[in-house]
Amino acid sequence: MMFSVGDKIVYGENGVCTVEKIEPLGNTGANKGMLYYHLSPLIGSGTYFAPVDSGAYMRLVISREEAEALIDSMPGIEPAICNDNRFNHVDAFYKELFRQHSNEALVAIVKGLRCRMAQRKSRSSRAEATLKRARDMLHGELSVALDLDLDQVEDYITQRIGTM
Repeated sequence: MMFSVGDKIVYGENGVCTVEKIEPLGNTGANKGMLYYHLSPLIGSGTYFAPVDSGAYMRLVISREEAEALIDSMPGIEPAICNDNRFNHVDAFYKELFRQHSNEALVAIVKGLRCRMAQRKSRSSRAEATLKRARDMLHGELSVALDLDLDQVEDYITQRIGTM
């Protein structure tokens, strides 16, 4: 599927981006003439350059109806909890969930990490960073789909279903 300038897409594990341009990069060499999406992230700064035919995970942002259905389904999504405390196992557990490119997986990560952090006396900066990443990706897509400011998404979810 080819996207158009102005489309809001989910780009891999980078979250929502806007397609700013579709054109070759200015460099010469093997990639000369190859078309690239010039992507501007919703959260963060900079530009991603993704070959149009790269095979990287890209899709349009979900519709308003899909966003509302996702929110309505959140209470039934089981938290993703890794019971292994070894860093490399915890990292692999969450990396696999992110690789699913699924909003349900993001909800499971958020719910699981909130539970885990509530049960512990000390906070892990690693867990907080993973939670922020999952929330940013999820809330970024929901904000675009629901036409809300990013900082309004949490309140919208709470008003619709109560606490996640």
